Amino acid sequence: MILCAIDDLIFSIKLSTAARHLGAELFFERTATGIVPAAREKHPSLIIFDLNSRTLAPLDAIAALKADPELRTIRTLGFVSHVDSETIAAARSAGVDQVMARSAFAERLGDILRPDA
Repeated sequence: MILCAIDDLIFSIKLSTAARHLGAELFFERTATGIVPAAREKHPSLIIFDLNSRTLAPLDAIAALKADPELRTIRTLGFVSHVDSETIAAARSAGVDQVMARSAFAERLGDILRPDA
């Protein structure tokens, strides 16, 4: 199961469509305060963050996940505008496992969502 901390409806639809074709199970959390509790409840293998989200506070959520002994091993991936070097550095500092440019994320979506990946 993959937890998606994404509030962008266009990207949500793109992810849902790809997941359906691949047989991947997604759960979307669209509130900043719900990400860590959802991770605790769902035990995802991966959490995908839209690092440019203004409402989900992704950097705070990543830091909270990585500070929690029970959750820190969950793999995290954030996508971001390739020109936003400040957010990329902040995400790495917060402990995100992988950062991808939004375009690369969209290109590799099938590989990222594949259940056996």
